[in-house]
Amino acid sequence: MPNGILLVDKPAGVTSHTVVAMARRALKTKKVGHAGTLDPMATGLLVLGVGASTRLLTFMVGADKTYEATITLGASTVTDDAEGDVTETADASSLTMDAIRAAVAPLSGEIEQVPSAVSAIKVDGTRAYARVRGGEDVELKARSVTVSRFDLDNFQAGDRAHVDAVIDCSSGTYIRALARDLGASLGVGGHLSALRRTHVGAFHVAEAVMADEITADALIDPVAAIEKFLPVAELTAESAQLLRNGRRPDSDITGLVAAVRDGTLIGIARGQSGNLVPVANMPEETQGRQQNEGSENAS
Repeated sequence: MPNGILLVDKPAGVTSHTVVAMARRALKTKKVGHAGTLDPMATGLLVLGVGASTRLLTFMVGADKTYEATITLGASTVTDDAEGDVTETADASSLTMDAIRAAVAPLSGEIEQVPSAVSAIKVDGTRAYARVRGGEDVELKARSVTVSRFDLDNFQAGDRAHVDAVIDCSSGTYIRALARDLGASLGVGGHLSALRRTHVGAFHVAEAVMADEITADALIDPVAAIEKFLPVAELTAESAQLLRNGRRPDSDITGLVAAVRDGTLIGIARGQSGNLVPVANMPEETQGRQQNEGSENAS
């Protein structure tokens, strides 16, 4: 059974779920999950969990992300990106880079953002995009997100102006909504016309394989992957066995950690009140196989 974290550079024009299906076929396993999707139009980094490492995705999905985007000003669309029908247009030829930078300032830092109506957020049990496609008017509630960087470059003036941006943001931030709100604040409307995700936490798209080049050799060892997101705690043999059995070994560790014994990930645990509490253990049969493989390699 393959086990590890897989980084894939998603191409444009396919869904993230298609890439998951490609990974399942290539690795001959149904157990593949993701740590956050990309829209079909977007390219870039998808973080997939394979085998037992799907249990690690929940500790990666909330990581900050970096995007390279192109924003078109002078037209609004129903989806807030280039895939949707244009709903309004305006002449953006008078815009300057200084004006755009001034409009970006209120969209930076900790902000309240209304997600795009055509999104996967559920409204009374149904995805918002399904309601919109069914003809409903959907108004989603604002949510707090953090945009820690919103850098602009390569401004192209015109009736429909274009500007490139590099954006660092918290998980759950909609880049389409930033494009929409930027256009609205400038009075000309706007939408996202290109998007590429380059970072998910410490993972970079340069480390990723193309979707049609997925092999087991591309899998990142669970310990090497999770240590980019959580501190690692090396356990004694006794503590490791207790944790595997769902017990709470004595420990002076505090907070959430990746519990490791001799290079094998035992699981994720939380140190509290003098004990190490299991949060998500890895299957012991997988650990055993990893240890055996390590012994064979060493010989």
